[in-house]
Amino acid sequence: MNFRSKLKNDTLGFQIAPMIDIVFLLLCFFVTTQIFSQWETEVDITLPSSSTGNMEARLPGEIIINIRTDGTFVINQQEFDDAGLAGVLTRIVEMFPGQPVLVRADVETPYKHIIKVLDVCRMVDIWNVSFATTEKE
Repeated sequence: MNFRSKLKNDTLGFQIAPMIDIVFLLLCFFVTTQIFSQWETEVDITLPSSSTGNMEARLPGEIIINIRTDGTFVINQQEFDDAGLAGVLTRIVEMFPGQPVLVRADVETPYKHIIKVLDVCRMVDIWNVSFATTEKE
């Protein structure tokens, strides 16, 4: 008996199942890395410590305003002055009302620079403002 003549020598076509697996894994990888890249933190800012504060979960789309000791404001790795900060926050509030803002100021930052940020937030009608601190050691 010759069983080989009944078997067809079909060439394998494009396998869709492994391709879907690979694309799904790549999608999971890029979504995960994108979440971690959203933490807009400045390395040269030392946050003040607090004994009663707790680390809240970040809100989706939260704007992080970093205030350096010299009074420059940094949002998304871009430096702004007072007028530039007001312009950026105005455009954000027009598109997304109720936008949360996280203020990260250095320990050595003069209080007047923090008040400037709060004044600008009030002018553009941002009411959800929080301050970043670290835990007391």
